[in-house]
Amino acid sequence: MSGSRKRKNYTPAYRREAAHLVIDTGRPIVQVAREIGVGEALLGRWVAVERARIDRPPEVLDVDERAELARLRTENAELRMDREFLKKAAAFFATENQNR
Repeated sequence: MSGSRKRKNYTPAYRREAAHLVIDTGRPIVQVAREIGVGEALLGRWVAVERARIDRPPEVLDVDERAELARLRTENAELRMDREFLKKAAAFFATENQNR
């Protein structure tokens, strides 16, 4: 048997969202990579690409807009994590309920 595992393809939107889980929350790449099930090096590349993309000239947004954007990105990342947790909890309880 050869190691012919199919390579996973991630959409650009997924890559950006995963990168923002690191950028917006300040959590380590290692931790986020483990949580979402991707390699650390791969997530690290996505983070670097996204940081380069979002590092725009200061005149694009004023200070208040940048602060609000950072706050909203953090809130968005936290809400995504909450949603994922709730989906897993709902699946767990549905399984538990079926096993009774």
